[in-house]
Amino acid sequence: MLSTVNLTQRYGKRVLFDKINMTMDVGKRYGLIGANGAGKSTFMKILAGEIEPSEGEVQLQPGLKLGMLSQNQYAFEDFTLRDAVLYGNKKLYDAQKEKEKLYMEGDFESDEVNNRLGELEMICADEDPTYESDVKIEKLLQSLGFPVEQHGELMSSLTGGDKFKILLAQVLFLKPDVLLLDEPTNNLDMATISWLEEELKRHEGTLMVISHDRHFLNGVVTHILDLDFQNIREFTGNYDEWYIAANLIAKQAEADRGKALKEKEELENFIKRFSANASKAKQATSRQKQLDKLDVQEIKLSSRRDPSIMFKPHRDIGNEILEVEGLSKAYDGEQVFENLSFKVKSGDKIAVIGTNGVGKTTLLKILMGEIEADAGSYKWGQTITYSYFPQNTTDLVVGDEELPQWIQGFDVKWHIDDIRKTLGRMLFSGEEQKKKIDACSGGEKHRVMLSKIMMDSANYLVMDEPNNHLDLEAIVALGEALHNYKGGVICVSHDRELIDAFANRIIQINEDGSIIDFEGDYESFVEEHGK
Repeated sequence: MLSTVNLTQRYGKRVLFDKINMTMDVGKRYGLIGANGAGKSTFMKILAGEIEPSEGEVQLQPGLKLGMLSQNQYAFEDFTLRDAVLYGNKKLYDAQKEKEKLYMEGDFESDEVNNRLGELEMICADEDPTYESDVKIEKLLQSLGFPVEQHGELMSSLTGGDKFKILLAQVLFLKPDVLLLDEPTNNLDMATISWLEEELKRHEGTLMVISHDRHFLNGVVTHILDLDFQNIREFTGNYDEWYIAANLIAKQAEADRGKALKEKEELENFIKRFSANASKAKQATSRQKQLDKLDVQEIKLSSRRDPSIMFKPHRDIGNEILEVEGLSKAYDGEQVFENLSFKVKSGDKIAVIGTNGVGKTTLLKILMGEIEADAGSYKWGQTITYSYFPQNTTDLVVGDEELPQWIQGFDVKWHIDDIRKTLGRMLFSGEEQKKKIDACSGGEKHRVMLSKIMMDSANYLVMDEPNNHLDLEAIVALGEALHNYKGGVICVSHDRELIDAFANRIIQINEDGSIIDFEGDYESFVEEHGK
């Protein structure tokens, strides 16, 4: 359906990928993975025709539709929600709008107008043969959480996250033969992510998706495309199956590399000892030829590096941790949650879940003293020191200092060497640590904040979507770190794999402001209460 021929992309001396030759087949759903900065989004944009490659070409089978999830949330401000989705099929949108205009303003005595109306009717019939586009748009919008009465409102009335949902509906409405999705689960809650999984499983063409949501990848994809070492390797199976196989390959490669290094050393020693000995000269020459052929660099391990996240509390957490009693909060007269009460016990690691807008972030902000509740109270235990990872981390990690100096600004007693080691654990090398904070990407800023939290050595972690902007390897490392942490955790997240990794208590805030307080892991919660 879609092929690449010698596809190459370089920026100056930096080569993202080189001479990629691959074909995406009908019926296959591909997960494109790779470290941050490897070129995944660039590769997808080239496939969609949004970026010209340095070399090579993309070949789409004639007559097929290609659709890519747009990232421009502000492109349709003057459109109604319904029209913004319809625009996904621009040919149908243009025909419908021109037809509406002619019916409103056209001269029906004119042959030209009547002929044009006939042509437009044919286009609409070709693009929407069952005349169900309105019904399909309505169902899509409702599935994404937009009630019917909102469908005629303007896009400008929505928040950024809801605008992104409309863009997702737009590309799904097109039903393209080749569907390209870059981080489609951003801003979606768990229920909507589950709905999207089922939608994509029914996709009849071919699909390529980039996602940092491991559970989502496992549920959707049939093949993994691994972008590494400027090349793409295809693997049959989902992400977990690839991960297991990749680790086995890495261990084998490491063993082979170790064996090769040992063989190289033995050959070098033999040549050194015997090259001056006439009786051994022939043998030494033979060994030199072997050495020349042995290329240790050919046996490559993955270029990915896993961060080493470790949270160590400076003191035991104690028994009195947090008590919340009757918290209520409303915005502009609209109740977010009401009479919310729970008590945190020693050993609790809590995941706070719920649909968008139910007040998860609001709850954490109240507990952190950033905003006040309308009613109720909360009390932290006297032994508790907490560290906070806010949802808007990328807006807060700002400044013209280098990375170590920015972190040291929180506590001058922290030794610069310890800060550098902590940054190293988060994959900032010596040179990278000289980078200015304002020059960091979203993912880098999140890793800097996690470095700062490691330095805090707090015995309680309050985290709001800490997985945002992190790659798959970092999310896995974060989950392991939270699991091994000896302190307490309360964490808002839509990432089911992350929640599975650490949570032993689930608090779900419902749309009516009530809560479900469940003692147990997320899998048990789903069995009892559903998704």
